[in-house]
Amino acid sequence: MKQQQVTIKDIALEVGMSTSTVSRALSDHEHISEETKARVNEAVQKLGYRYNALAAALRNSKSNTIGLIVPRISMFFQAAVITAIQNTLHKYGYSVIICQSNEDPEQEKKLVSLLHASRVEGIIVSCSIKTEDFSHFDDSVGSEIPIIFYDRVPNNYPAHKIKGDEYHGAYLSTVHLIEQGCKHIAHIGGPLSCNQYQERFDGYKDALKKHNMPFDSSMTFFHELNKENAMNTCDLIFKRDQVPDGIFASNDTTALAIIEFAKKNNLAIPGALKIVGYSNDNRTDISYPTVTSVEQFPHEMGEQAANLMMDLIQKRVNPGRSFISLTTPVELVKRASSAVK
Repeated sequence: MKQQQVTIKDIALEVGMSTSTVSRALSDHEHISEETKARVNEAVQKLGYRYNALAAALRNSKSNTIGLIVPRISMFFQAAVITAIQNTLHKYGYSVIICQSNEDPEQEKKLVSLLHASRVEGIIVSCSIKTEDFSHFDDSVGSEIPIIFYDRVPNNYPAHKIKGDEYHGAYLSTVHLIEQGCKHIAHIGGPLSCNQYQERFDGYKDALKKHNMPFDSSMTFFHELNKENAMNTCDLIFKRDQVPDGIFASNDTTALAIIEFAKKNNLAIPGALKIVGYSNDNRTDISYPTVTSVEQFPHEMGEQAANLMMDLIQKRVNPGRSFISLTTPVELVKRASSAVK
Protein backbone atom coordinates (compact mmCIF):
# COMPACT_ATOMS: atom_id res chain seq x y z
CA MET A 1 0.00 0.00 0.00
CA LYS A 2 1.38 3.40 -1.03
CA GLN A 3 2.42 5.56 1.92
CA GLN A 4 0.66 8.94 2.12
CA GLN A 5 2.96 11.91 1.57
CA VAL A 6 3.79 13.94 4.67
CA THR A 7 2.66 17.58 4.41
CA ILE A 8 3.40 20.82 6.25
CA LYS A 9 0.07 20.30 8.06
CA ASP A 10 1.40 17.03 9.51
CA ILE A 11 4.54 18.83 10.72
CA ALA A 12 2.40 21.59 12.25
CA LEU A 13 0.28 19.04 14.16
CA GLU A 14 3.42 17.27 15.39
CA VAL A 15 5.01 20.41 16.84
CA GLY A 16 1.77 22.23 17.80
CA MET A 17 2.36 25.26 15.59
CA SER A 18 0.56 26.94 12.72
CA THR A 19 1.36 25.88 9.15
CA SER A 20 2.60 29.42 8.40
CA THR A 21 5.12 29.23 11.27
CA VAL A 22 6.31 25.82 10.07
CA SER A 23 6.64 27.14 6.51
CA ARG A 24 8.73 30.11 7.66
CA ALA A 25 10.89 27.86 9.80
CA LEU A 26 11.56 25.57 6.84
CA SER A 27 12.61 28.56 4.73
CA ASP A 28 14.97 29.73 7.51
CA HIS A 29 13.06 32.98 8.00
CA GLU A 30 14.95 35.52 10.14
CA HIS A 31 11.96 36.19 12.43
CA ILE A 32 11.68 32.55 13.51
CA SER A 33 13.74 31.57 16.56
CA GLU A 34 16.48 28.98 16.37
CA GLU A 35 14.62 26.90 18.97
CA THR A 36 11.50 26.80 16.78
CA LYS A 37 13.54 25.93 13.69
CA ALA A 38 15.20 23.09 15.58
CA ARG A 39 11.82 21.66 16.72
CA VAL A 40 10.47 21.84 13.16
CA ASN A 41 13.57 20.19 11.69
CA GLU A 42 13.37 17.42 14.29
CA ALA A 43 9.75 16.74 13.24
CA VAL A 44 10.80 16.79 9.58
CA GLN A 45 13.35 14.05 10.25
CA LYS A 46 10.92 12.04 12.37
CA LEU A 47 8.04 12.11 9.86
CA GLY A 48 10.15 11.95 6.69
CA TYR A 49 8.84 15.18 5.19
CA ARG A 50 10.10 16.14 1.73
CA TYR A 51 9.82 19.60 0.26
CA ASN A 52 7.55 19.68 -2.80
CA ALA A 53 8.99 22.33 -5.12
CA LEU A 54 6.21 21.98 -7.70
CA ALA A 55 3.49 22.45 -5.08
CA ALA A 56 5.30 25.54 -3.78
CA ALA A 57 5.51 26.89 -7.32
CA LEU A 58 1.76 26.38 -7.78
CA ARG A 59 1.09 28.26 -4.54
CA ASN A 60 3.52 31.09 -5.09
CA SER A 61 3.72 31.29 -8.91
CA LYS A 62 7.48 31.30 -8.38
CA SER A 63 9.59 28.17 -8.76
CA ASN A 64 13.13 29.66 -8.76
CA THR A 65 13.80 27.23 -11.59
CA ILE A 66 14.99 27.78 -15.17
CA GLY A 67 14.55 25.23 -17.95
CA LEU A 68 17.52 24.53 -20.24
CA ILE A 69 17.22 22.61 -23.52
CA VAL A 70 20.42 21.50 -25.27
CA PRO A 71 20.97 19.34 -28.37
CA ARG A 72 23.38 16.91 -26.67
CA ILE A 73 24.88 17.13 -23.20
CA SER A 74 27.93 15.16 -24.39
CA MET A 75 29.10 17.98 -26.69
CA PHE A 76 32.16 19.74 -25.22
CA PHE A 77 30.79 23.21 -25.99
CA GLN A 78 27.35 22.47 -24.52
CA ALA A 79 28.81 20.90 -21.38
CA ALA A 80 30.85 24.05 -20.75
CA VAL A 81 27.85 26.34 -21.37
CA ILE A 82 25.65 24.23 -19.04
CA THR A 83 28.23 24.54 -16.26
CA ALA A 84 28.42 28.32 -16.65
CA ILE A 85 24.63 28.71 -16.72
CA GLN A 86 24.15 26.50 -13.68
CA ASN A 87 26.89 28.20 -11.65
CA THR A 88 25.66 31.69 -12.51
CA LEU A 89 22.00 30.97 -11.77
CA HIS A 90 22.96 29.31 -8.48
CA LYS A 91 24.31 32.67 -7.29
CA TYR A 92 20.82 34.10 -7.78
CA GLY A 93 19.23 31.21 -5.85
CA TYR A 94 17.91 29.50 -8.97
CA SER A 95 18.09 25.85 -10.01
CA VAL A 96 18.21 24.43 -13.55
CA ILE A 97 16.22 21.63 -15.18
CA ILE A 98 18.51 20.34 -17.94
CA CYS A 99 16.83 18.66 -20.92
CA GLN A 100 18.39 17.04 -23.99
CA SER A 101 16.65 17.11 -27.37
CA ASN A 102 19.03 14.61 -28.98
CA GLU A 103 18.88 16.74 -32.15
CA ASP A 104 15.20 15.81 -32.55
CA PRO A 105 12.71 18.66 -33.22
CA GLU A 106 9.79 16.52 -31.99
CA GLN A 107 11.56 15.83 -28.71
CA GLU A 108 12.36 19.53 -28.47
CA LYS A 109 8.63 20.35 -28.76
CA LYS A 110 7.79 17.90 -25.97
CA LEU A 111 10.49 19.37 -23.74
CA VAL A 112 9.12 22.89 -24.15
CA SER A 113 5.68 21.63 -23.01
CA LEU A 114 7.24 19.71 -20.14
CA LEU A 115 9.09 22.78 -18.89
CA HIS A 116 5.92 24.88 -19.02
CA ALA A 117 4.11 22.19 -17.03
CA SER A 118 6.96 22.24 -14.50
CA ARG A 119 6.32 25.96 -13.89
CA VAL A 120 9.82 27.13 -14.80
CA GLU A 121 10.30 30.90 -14.68
CA GLY A 122 12.29 31.01 -17.91
CA ILE A 123 13.64 28.82 -20.70
CA ILE A 124 17.11 28.86 -22.29
CA VAL A 125 17.46 26.91 -25.56
CA SER A 126 20.11 25.80 -28.02
CA CYS A 127 18.04 24.43 -30.88
CA SER A 128 18.21 21.03 -32.52
CA ILE A 129 20.25 21.04 -35.71
CA LYS A 130 17.12 19.89 -37.56
CA THR A 131 14.73 22.50 -36.18
CA GLU A 132 13.33 24.66 -38.97
CA ASP A 133 9.85 25.40 -37.59
CA PHE A 134 10.05 27.36 -34.33
CA SER A 135 6.31 27.72 -33.70
CA HIS A 136 6.49 25.48 -30.62
CA PHE A 137 8.25 28.38 -28.88
CA ASP A 138 5.42 30.83 -29.64
CA ASP A 139 3.68 30.33 -26.30
CA SER A 140 6.92 31.11 -24.45
CA VAL A 141 7.74 34.22 -26.47
CA GLY A 142 4.20 35.51 -26.07
CA SER A 143 3.94 34.78 -22.35
CA GLU A 144 5.43 36.13 -19.14
CA ILE A 145 8.01 33.33 -19.26
CA PRO A 146 11.15 34.74 -20.91
CA ILE A 147 12.94 32.59 -23.46
CA ILE A 148 16.53 33.02 -24.64
CA PHE A 149 18.10 31.22 -27.58
CA TYR A 150 21.86 30.71 -27.61
CA ASP A 151 24.48 29.27 -29.99
CA ARG A 152 22.02 27.69 -32.44
CA VAL A 153 19.43 30.41 -32.80
CA PRO A 154 16.51 30.92 -35.21
CA ASN A 155 17.39 33.39 -37.97
CA ASN A 156 14.03 35.02 -38.68
CA TYR A 157 12.23 34.48 -35.39
CA PRO A 158 11.70 37.35 -32.93
CA ALA A 159 13.34 36.42 -29.63
CA HIS A 160 16.28 37.14 -27.33
CA LYS A 161 19.44 35.60 -28.81
CA ILE A 162 23.08 35.05 -27.84
CA LYS A 163 25.44 33.55 -30.39
CA GLY A 164 29.10 33.32 -31.22
CA ASP A 165 30.74 35.30 -34.00
CA GLU A 166 30.54 32.34 -36.38
CA TYR A 167 31.29 34.30 -39.54
CA HIS A 168 34.46 35.80 -38.08
CA GLY A 169 35.66 32.43 -36.75
CA ALA A 170 35.31 30.85 -40.19
CA TYR A 171 36.91 33.84 -41.90
CA LEU A 172 39.93 33.71 -39.57
CA SER A 173 40.28 29.95 -40.10
CA THR A 174 40.23 30.15 -43.89
CA VAL A 175 42.59 33.14 -44.06
CA HIS A 176 44.98 31.27 -41.78
CA LEU A 177 45.06 28.28 -44.16
CA ILE A 178 45.65 30.65 -47.10
CA GLU A 179 48.51 32.34 -45.24
CA GLN A 180 50.02 28.91 -44.59
CA GLY A 181 50.23 28.38 -48.36
CA CYS A 182 47.08 26.33 -49.03
CA LYS A 183 45.76 26.63 -52.62
CA HIS A 184 42.85 24.17 -52.52
CA ILE A 185 40.84 24.54 -49.31
CA ALA A 186 37.87 22.26 -48.68
CA HIS A 187 35.11 22.98 -46.19
CA ILE A 188 33.17 20.38 -44.22
CA GLY A 189 30.17 22.00 -42.54
CA GLY A 190 26.91 21.12 -40.88
CA PRO A 191 23.41 21.47 -42.38
CA LEU A 192 22.90 24.98 -43.75
CA SER A 193 19.43 25.13 -42.20
CA CYS A 194 21.29 25.82 -38.94
CA ASN A 195 22.36 29.45 -38.47
CA GLN A 196 25.88 28.71 -37.26
CA TYR A 197 26.85 26.51 -40.21
CA GLN A 198 25.45 28.99 -42.74
CA GLU A 199 27.48 31.77 -41.12
CA ARG A 200 30.65 29.66 -41.06
CA PHE A 201 30.14 28.80 -44.73
CA ASP A 202 29.72 32.51 -45.53
CA GLY A 203 32.95 33.33 -43.68
CA TYR A 204 34.80 30.62 -45.60
CA LYS A 205 33.53 31.89 -48.98
CA ASP A 206 34.29 35.53 -48.23
CA ALA A 207 37.84 34.71 -47.10
CA LEU A 208 38.49 32.97 -50.43
CA LYS A 209 37.01 35.91 -52.35
CA LYS A 210 39.00 38.48 -50.38
CA HIS A 211 42.22 36.67 -51.27
CA ASN A 212 41.34 36.17 -54.94
CA MET A 213 40.95 32.42 -54.64
CA PRO A 214 38.20 30.66 -56.61
CA PHE A 215 35.25 29.12 -54.80
CA ASP A 216 34.73 25.49 -55.83
CA SER A 217 31.38 24.07 -54.70
CA SER A 218 32.73 20.53 -55.20
CA MET A 219 35.11 21.25 -52.31
CA THR A 220 32.24 21.84 -49.86
CA PHE A 221 30.33 19.19 -47.92
CA PHE A 222 27.39 19.54 -45.54
CA HIS A 223 26.04 16.92 -43.15
CA GLU A 224 25.71 16.14 -39.45
CA LEU A 225 29.19 16.53 -38.05
CA ASN A 226 30.13 13.17 -36.56
CA LYS A 227 33.10 10.88 -37.03
CA GLU A 228 31.38 8.45 -39.40
CA ASN A 229 30.23 11.18 -41.78
CA ALA A 230 33.65 12.83 -41.68
CA MET A 231 35.42 9.59 -42.63
CA ASN A 232 32.98 8.99 -45.49
CA THR A 233 33.51 12.53 -46.76
CA CYS A 234 37.29 12.07 -46.64
CA ASP A 235 36.88 8.93 -48.77
CA LEU A 236 35.12 11.06 -51.39
CA ILE A 237 37.55 13.98 -51.21
CA PHE A 238 40.74 12.01 -51.58
CA LYS A 239 39.56 9.82 -54.45
CA ARG A 240 39.36 12.86 -56.73
CA ASP A 241 42.05 14.11 -59.10
CA GLN A 242 42.22 17.45 -57.33
CA VAL A 243 42.64 16.88 -53.60
CA PRO A 244 42.69 19.63 -50.97
CA ASP A 245 45.84 20.80 -49.23
CA GLY A 246 43.77 22.43 -46.49
CA ILE A 247 40.44 21.67 -44.80
CA PHE A 248 38.36 23.97 -42.64
CA ALA A 249 36.09 21.72 -40.54
CA SER A 250 33.10 23.16 -38.70
CA ASN A 251 33.76 21.17 -35.55
CA ASP A 252 36.64 19.44 -33.78
CA THR A 253 35.12 15.96 -34.02
CA THR A 254 35.39 16.29 -37.79
CA ALA A 255 38.92 17.73 -37.63
CA LEU A 256 40.10 14.82 -35.46
CA ALA A 257 38.45 12.31 -37.81
CA ILE A 258 40.30 13.89 -40.74
CA ILE A 259 43.58 13.44 -38.86
CA GLU A 260 42.74 9.78 -38.25
CA PHE A 261 41.92 9.31 -41.94
CA ALA A 262 45.18 11.03 -42.94
CA LYS A 263 47.25 8.75 -40.71
CA LYS A 264 45.58 5.63 -42.14
CA ASN A 265 46.25 6.83 -45.68
CA ASN A 266 49.79 8.13 -45.18
CA LEU A 267 48.88 11.77 -45.68
CA ALA A 268 51.39 13.91 -43.83
CA ILE A 269 49.97 16.59 -41.52
CA PRO A 270 50.76 19.43 -41.87
CA GLY A 271 53.01 18.66 -44.86
CA ALA A 272 50.46 17.41 -47.38
CA LEU A 273 47.32 18.53 -45.58
CA LYS A 274 46.61 21.36 -43.11
CA ILE A 275 43.53 21.28 -40.87
CA VAL A 276 41.54 23.77 -38.80
CA GLY A 277 38.66 22.71 -36.56
CA TYR A 278 36.06 24.62 -34.56
CA SER A 279 35.20 24.78 -30.82
CA ASN A 280 38.66 24.25 -29.26
CA ASP A 281 37.46 21.29 -27.23
CA ASN A 282 39.83 19.66 -24.78
CA ARG A 283 40.93 16.95 -27.23
CA THR A 284 42.54 19.42 -29.63
CA ASP A 285 45.51 20.12 -27.36
CA ILE A 286 46.31 16.47 -26.61
CA SER A 287 45.89 14.90 -30.05
CA TYR A 288 48.87 14.25 -32.32
CA PRO A 289 49.34 16.52 -34.04
CA THR A 290 47.59 19.12 -31.93
CA VAL A 291 44.68 20.78 -33.74
CA THR A 292 44.30 24.42 -34.72
CA SER A 293 40.78 25.41 -33.70
CA VAL A 294 38.42 28.30 -32.99
CA GLU A 295 37.87 29.12 -29.33
CA GLN A 296 34.20 30.00 -28.71
CA PHE A 297 34.42 31.02 -25.04
CA PRO A 298 31.44 28.89 -23.93
CA HIS A 299 31.68 30.04 -20.30
CA GLU A 300 31.16 33.63 -21.40
CA MET A 301 28.14 32.64 -23.48
CA GLY A 302 26.64 30.68 -20.58
CA GLU A 303 27.17 33.53 -18.12
CA GLN A 304 25.61 36.02 -20.54
CA ALA A 305 22.58 33.76 -21.05
CA ALA A 306 22.06 33.31 -17.31
CA ASN A 307 22.55 37.00 -16.48
CA LEU A 308 20.21 38.10 -19.27
CA MET A 309 17.60 35.62 -18.00
CA MET A 310 17.77 37.12 -14.52
CA ASP A 311 17.58 40.65 -15.96
CA LEU A 312 14.40 39.64 -17.77
CA ILE A 313 12.84 37.88 -14.76
CA GLN A 314 13.66 40.73 -12.40
CA LYS A 315 12.49 43.32 -14.96
CA ARG A 316 15.88 45.07 -15.10
CA VAL A 317 15.45 45.10 -18.87
CA ASN A 318 12.23 45.34 -20.85
CA PRO A 319 10.90 41.77 -21.20
CA GLY A 320 8.47 42.79 -23.94
CA ARG A 321 8.88 42.98 -27.70
CA SER A 322 12.23 44.77 -27.72
CA PHE A 323 14.42 41.72 -28.22
CA ILE A 324 18.09 41.62 -27.27
CA SER A 325 20.80 40.12 -29.48
CA LEU A 326 24.31 39.55 -28.14
CA THR A 327 27.41 38.19 -29.89
CA THR A 328 30.27 36.54 -28.01
CA PRO A 329 33.84 36.71 -29.38
CA VAL A 330 35.93 33.99 -31.02
CA GLU A 331 39.67 33.48 -31.27
CA LEU A 332 41.77 31.27 -33.55
CA VAL A 333 44.07 29.04 -31.49
CA LYS A 334 46.96 28.04 -33.77
CA ARG A 335 48.53 24.61 -33.35
CA ALA A 336 50.52 21.97 -35.23
CA SER A 337 47.80 20.72 -37.62
CA SER A 338 48.18 23.88 -39.70
CA ALA A 339 52.01 24.12 -39.64
CA VAL A 340 52.29 26.99 -37.21
CA LYS A 341 55.91 27.83 -36.47
